[in-house]
Order: sequence, then structure tokens, then C-alpha cells
Amino acid sequence: MTRIVAGSAGGRTLKVPRKGTRPTSERVREALFSTLGSLGAVDDAVVLDLYAGSGALGLEAVSRGAREAILVERSAPAAADLRENVRAVGLPARVVVSDVTSFLTTSAPLGAHLVLIDPPYDLPSADLDAVLGLLAARHVAPDGVVVVERDRRADPPSWPAGLTDLRTKSYGDTVVYFSEFPGDPATVEDTMETDR
Repeated sequence: MTRIVAGSAGGRTLKVPRKGTRPTSERVREALFSTLGSLGAVDDAVVLDLYAGSGALGLEAVSRGAREAILVERSAPAAADLRENVRAVGLPARVVVSDVTSFLTTSAPLGAHLVLIDPPYDLPSADLDAVLGLLAARHVAPDGVVVVERDRRADPPSWPAGLTDLRTKSYGDTVVYFSEFPGDPATVEDTMETDR
């Protein structure tokens, strides 16, 4: 059973797609959000949850005080469960059915304060690095935090220019990487104006 750990929707259970997802354990989510809380990365944040699956990460963030979550999932069956979860918990979140790379390439700059990335463990490192490059170029707000969850046997992410390594935490077979985008607000605003 997967449920929201804490906050306004704490204890609510989430439907988990039968295939193709691997929800983050409650233990790891609790530790992850403890770290994010210490970084001040959750309160009033616009959250982007990539490879959302059940939405456990993005909905946990909104339950704990984030402003809204954008949940990106390419599998139509998983997205249907995800929509049910959003309705059930009644939190400000929207579901986008799209491949992550396509979404990041075609959407307007998002200015996300917190990006949560929990891809399939078999996602090639080169694909993850490409996603991080798209995020750093267009979608992370100044002082935004990017979190990547990976299997301990996978290569660590190669942070592109603009994303600074903050810390790494290990929980059994799961490793969570934290980075920050200490960008120039003027540059981000200029980019957003150009794309409007």
C-alpha cells in the first residue's frame, strides 16, 4: 500500500499502477522530504514531478505545503490512476500525459521551484542527462532544487551547467541526489518573456 506520509493529506492511500512503476517507499519519501524541508524547498513551491507514476512524490510535496504540482507520466493507464489519486486527495495538481523529453522540449518555461525525478531504474544515464540539460536550460526557477532518485548500481547524474551538486543520500538500494539551480533571475525572466 502506498500512502501520503504527512501534511494536509497525510494517511491518504494512493492507487498504484499495476505495471511499469516503482513507487518510492515511505521511508525514503520521509527522509527525502526531511532534507527538502531543511533546504526550504517545499513551502509554496511549484513542483514538477517527472515520471510521476502514482504521483506519490508530487502529491506528498503539495500535502506538505507546495503551491501546486505538475505530474508528467507517459503511460495512459498509469495517468488514469494518477488522475484518480489527484481527485481522491483533493490537492492542487494537474496531470500531463506525455513523454518527459517531449514535455520539456515543447512546453513553455515552467519556473519550477522543486523538480522530482524518479525515472525507471533502467532508464539509460544518457537519457537522464539529456532531461537534466533541458531542465537547466528552461524550466528551473532561480534557487530551485532538483532531486533525482536512482538505483545504487546506476551511474550518478551528470549535472549540466547551471545545476550545482548539493548532497547525496543513500537508502539501501536507492540513492537520492540533490542539486540546486543558483540561476540569475533576470536571465530566467528574459527567457520567459521571449517564449510568450
